[in-house]
Amino acid sequence: MKRRPTLLVRVLLGSALLLSISAVVAQDQSTSPGTAPSPVLPPGTTVNSGATGGTSATTTDAPAGIPNDAEMMKQMMEMAKLNENHKLLSSMDGSWSYKVKFWMNGDPNSKPEESTGTAVRKSVMGGRFTMMDVTGKMKMPGADGKMKDFEFKGQGTDGYDNAKKKFVASWMDNMGTGIMMSEGDYDPSTKTFNYTGEYQMAPGMKQQIREVVKLTDKDHMTFEWYENHGGKEVKTMEINYTRGGKSK
Repeated sequence: MKRRPTLLVRVLLGSALLLSISAVVAQDQSTSPGTAPSPVLPPGTTVNSGATGGTSATTTDAPAGIPNDAEMMKQMMEMAKLNENHKLLSSMDGSWSYKVKFWMNGDPNSKPEESTGTAVRKSVMGGRFTMMDVTGKMKMPGADGKMKDFEFKGQGTDGYDNAKKKFVASWMDNMGTGIMMSEGDYDPSTKTFNYTGEYQMAPGMKQQIREVVKLTDKDHMTFEWYENHGGKEVKTMEINYTRGGKSK
């Protein structure tokens, strides 16, 4: 469905139109006194010629059912308002230490690899989003197959989308070049976020994932990562966070 341009877009289109008309008139005056060619106008715009030969650009009315500029601006302002969901995310701001367990072989019954690190969460965009910067040390197999020390860097962004009525998140780190997106809900009775998403580690290797974040108390939270292995959901990572202290 075609949408009517926003007020800012209409201003920009109007400016471009005036410049276009001025250029055509200037060119016509410098070459011949004939009739100037009609300029190409943005969609929804008409040019009216008066009795004196002047021209003026007007924009046609929006089709029925599409909000006008004032209504659209009102909706945008409403969608930008903070609510309890944004305050919930901001309550996790601060410095955290963590201990992570992960099962590279996909078997949660086997002995996991373990590592530690720190995470700093802070609210941005006036409290509409929170960003988390993660730094950790871990061991990873090198090209020769031997385990080597690796410095892990990651960054996540969380928010609550008022239009979708969903919590939304993104994640990127120095172990890949993609950005993973996920969205989910919060259960206040269990103080748990449940996110679902998809990531692609390599071409043709799309993976459905589920993330569970539980707010144990104001100073502790846990994170669990589940992957779909052949139609079966398997937990392959677990992180325990402690606010401003040592990981347990």
